[in-house]
Amino acid sequence: MEINTEIPTIQELGQESFINSAVLNVTKSGFTHCRHVGSVVAFDGYIVKVSSLPCIVGSLCSIENEAGDSVTGEVVRIDEAHVDIVPHDNSFAIAIGDKAILLEVSQQVAVGSELLGRVIDGLGYPLDQMGAPNCETQLNLNGTSINPFKRNPITEVLDVGIRNINANLTIGRGQRIGIVAGSGVGKSVLLSMISKSTNADVVVIALIGERGRELASFTSKVLSSHSRDKVVVVAVPADRSPLLRIQGAKRATAVAEYFRNEGKNVLLIMDSLTRVAHAQREVGLALGEQPTSRGYPPSVISLLPNLIERTGASSENEGTITAIYTILADGDDVTSDPVVDTARAILDGHIVLSRDLAQQGIYPAIDINQSVSRLMTDIVDPELMKSSQLLRKYVSKYNENRDLILMGGYVQGQDPDLDQAMQLWPSIIEFLKQEDEEECDFSKSIEQLKNLVGAAQ
Repeated sequence: MEINTEIPTIQELGQESFINSAVLNVTKSGFTHCRHVGSVVAFDGYIVKVSSLPCIVGSLCSIENEAGDSVTGEVVRIDEAHVDIVPHDNSFAIAIGDKAILLEVSQQVAVGSELLGRVIDGLGYPLDQMGAPNCETQLNLNGTSINPFKRNPITEVLDVGIRNINANLTIGRGQRIGIVAGSGVGKSVLLSMISKSTNADVVVIALIGERGRELASFTSKVLSSHSRDKVVVVAVPADRSPLLRIQGAKRATAVAEYFRNEGKNVLLIMDSLTRVAHAQREVGLALGEQPTSRGYPPSVISLLPNLIERTGASSENEGTITAIYTILADGDDVTSDPVVDTARAILDGHIVLSRDLAQQGIYPAIDINQSVSRLMTDIVDPELMKSSQLLRKYVSKYNENRDLILMGGYVQGQDPDLDQAMQLWPSIIEFLKQEDEEECDFSKSIEQLKNLVGAAQ
């Protein structure tokens, strides 16, 4: 069958009919992909400019050179005369006159239970050398918005297997929470512990922009555990194109949406949201967007809530997506980073990892006084809240006077709360610490917290 190259213009048909004609062409031809062709008219090393195609922003295209080699790319901008495409492989050689073929007007994600125990990339191709997963269900890559009034309330606790989080930063099923920290303070280890210990039905892990060594190490640890049969990993290394990194985040979210639609309680772990923002910054600046705070264009601020709001609970069934996003704080600054600020405003809580605690050998290095779970009061009993607040007070008292205590300048009896904090401090440190292979379920975490602070009441 010949490729249709005679395409009516937008002016002749109107935008909606113009795009619909491409979809209709697919149906009539019997192809699963569009066969409209354009040609490359310009390439600046990042963006390929192609003669007009009947597409929308986000459409999937293939660029073929004279040698017959091809690379996929995504449409990032359209006008009356040209289409701008960003290739998924920056190293591919592109020349003027190369063919650009429209593959999908609206990108779809193949999803299904066949993905469990698998590692795929941002385009859905297998990275574990186990063959392509045979998934028949298709979902839109960009998902669909949920009416906020059609979301089920969050009432149940999600056990993450981490004592400090279970007891002091309790997470509910369907909650969205961020882990904020600088580099090298134990984010990856904490995520690995959560993924292996959680009682969620399915765990979807998105490793976006990570080092190749880190990807291999993390996935081998997680998939070698007993939880392999409930884990899906979407991995996009740091050396891939920014569009692939964005696609990886969207694909992982779509996979989580599928299992939620099946009535499962899903835990989505994304490491990291900051690198997704960095990828969008690269694309936005290349398209000529004006940089704002720290060089981030406005499209970054719109991408993050669009991605995050796809998670959570849904009224269609009892399924939920509990999302945990890591957020990198440049220079350990958790107050002025625009990505941190944007994420904290959208999320239902945040967990701050402290470099000071890490340097003391306290892992996970969770600073409970800077961390908060906004839904904890709604899903736990008042007795647990009282115990958690008491522990926070003791930790705060001790840290405020730590230097004075170490210098021997404090005389006991002056502050009863500080006296109690000093007495309990060795036990508090043991409570905050947790070994990599140690699991502590929710009921055990609560029991240990109440035993710790019970003597002080």
